[in-house]
Amino acid sequence: MAEENQKPHVNEIDNVALLLVDVINDFKFDDGEDLFKYALPMAKNLASLKAKAKSLDIPVLYVNDNYGQWQSDFPGIVDHCRQSSKLGKPVIDLLSPDNDDYFVLKPQYSGFFLSPLRLLLDYLNVKSLIITGLAGNMCVQFTANDAFMRGYKLYVPSDCVASRNEEENKSALDLMEKVLRADTTPSGELDLKQIKYNDK
Repeated sequence: MAEENQKPHVNEIDNVALLLVDVINDFKFDDGEDLFKYALPMAKNLASLKAKAKSLDIPVLYVNDNYGQWQSDFPGIVDHCRQSSKLGKPVIDLLSPDNDDYFVLKPQYSGFFLSPLRLLLDYLNVKSLIITGLAGNMCVQFTANDAFMRGYKLYVPSDCVASRNEEENKSALDLMEKVLRADTTPSGELDLKQIKYNDK
């Protein structure tokens, strides 16, 4: 007879996932230094959120640009950004992927465009997404738009996304809250346990 407290199968309860968008980043683009100024403090908040998510067995998915490294895998992208960029390294050191994390490489702004993200989310029985990362007014927002159109409930913690300036970040968060019905509660105030078990 199975124990009453036996852990349920992943597809029975894991209906929320944490997405880290483009946090593996070399910042080698126009306004990269401006973005980094806000990315580093954001990464500290996100590292804490990731740790809380993993303590609750919430799946963590890295949804990342391949930075033109078409013949590389995800660990290769991590190594490229860490070794080739003095700006990328401190962010990656804070948010380095763990062996049990998932990853999806994307060719465009949205994590859903021409990628297997939807298939992975279906496999994990995900109904809600906590979307974080870079940049708030670009890849995070594009990914949130596509997630909303696919029926996911959205959380976009305001302190876990960053853009090249505060105005653009706030504008993106306001749009995602008002149009996409995203919950933008800061990460420290999110009750991940409540979201995981009761967000049906």
